[in-house]
Amino acid sequence: MNIPRVEVVVRDLGRTLYSDTLAAMQAFTAERTDDTPDEIWFTEHEPVFTQGQAGRAEHLLAPGGIEVVQSDRGGQVTYHGPGQIVGYLLFDIRRMRVSVRGLVSGIENAIINLLDAYGIAASARCDAPGVYVEGEKIAALGLRVRRGCAYHGFAFNIHMDLSPFARINPCGMAGLAVTQLKDLCGESDLAAVQSRLVRQLEEVYPIVTRRSGTRDALPA
Repeated sequence: MNIPRVEVVVRDLGRTLYSDTLAAMQAFTAERTDDTPDEIWFTEHEPVFTQGQAGRAEHLLAPGGIEVVQSDRGGQVTYHGPGQIVGYLLFDIRRMRVSVRGLVSGIENAIINLLDAYGIAASARCDAPGVYVEGEKIAALGLRVRRGCAYHGFAFNIHMDLSPFARINPCGMAGLAVTQLKDLCGESDLAAVQSRLVRQLEEVYPIVTRRSGTRDALPA
């Protein structure tokens, strides 16, 4: 069965504070109607630890001076910082005819396919959403669905300071190692990776993307 492709607006928000972006996602989702176009927001966050909706305090080992923000996404604690591509998928999954499982698998497969293009073998895990390279996590996922509309998304490590991950049990997994694209193949150009990732997302979802043009400020 041929499913009509949905047009999705892609916005590059630049460097943002996590709390501001979270509030904007929540407002976008609460205010959207059946006619609201779907969007993908790309950003880099200032250093922050985020706790999932059911996040357990024992997984936050030593935050130090890094801000900790309670979120409403799924999953446990993770770290965001400069040099990491964060992608937020603001999709009406009913209109797109994608299940929650399909939404998760689509993110994982898009990143796995992208890594394959760089000559890197990656995989997903059935017990812990995300993307892994030889057991080390390179991309984390956390989503929320309200009234059939998804928000939140993924964090893909490209060229960043990984040391803050040692202050937490990443995604609630003690001893889990993390990695990044720069260390695996030398790629450190976030804009180039983001552009290739958009094309991969178009392969795994029934979407066609339209860039918003100039870099956008965070939507009010």
